[in-house]
Amino acid sequence: MRDYPANVAAVAPEVTPTIGSATNLIERLRRTLLFSDLDCRCRDTLAAALDRFSALERRRLSRQGLTYARDHKDRIAAILTLLSELDQMTEGEQDRPVFEEMALLFLEIASSAQAGAVVLRAIEDRE
Repeated sequence: MRDYPANVAAVAPEVTPTIGSATNLIERLRRTLLFSDLDCRCRDTLAAALDRFSALERRRLSRQGLTYARDHKDRIAAILTLLSELDQMTEGEQDRPVFEEMALLFLEIASSAQAGAVVLRAIEDRE
């Protein structure tokens, strides 16, 4: 499992591509290149290439989001395995710090679930 923070973009916004940043870059390129002194045929070819690149970039970012979501799912599954020890515990447990450890596992599940939801919603927004 990879160790991704809940909100990757908040931690490293300068290295985390988003559909917004990709779209902004492509639009800046489009304005710069298409309004330069190009002949019509070349301009049409370039516009089509930029459209294809934009679609490919959306797909790449969606694939990356799915990978992140699957990693969070795998993390949750692994934590659930650790939480299975809860079934053997009783209220008379002598090792009291184990309750705090279990509580932290539940919090980690919540964090991973939230992060997974964030990346899946970002995919939905790209369409």
